[in-house]
Amino acid sequence: MRGLSAALRLAPFALVALAVTPAQAQREDQGLQLGCANDYFRLCAGVDPNSPDAENCMNRNRSRLSPECRSAITDYDKRTGGGTKGNGRGRGAGQADD
Repeated sequence: MRGLSAALRLAPFALVALAVTPAQAQREDQGLQLGCANDYFRLCAGVDPNSPDAENCMNRNRSRLSPECRSAITDYDKRTGGGTKGNGRGRGAGQADD
């Protein structure tokens, strides 16, 4: 869930702090920005994107996320190694909470 949490929190503005060059970071984040920005504004527009409430809002609306956003989150988790919970499986946007 940690990778998903980070992805959702960063999706609207793609502000991931990665240990790569700024150009690489921008390319990495662009998938989240392009894939999830519309979902964020459609589902969570009144929520501060830098607050835990943004993550909670996206999680509450997980079933309503677009396929593009789900794919962007999955790709982000694969690139960053996030989204695992000790069971060897990633937690994509479409998976239920434990």
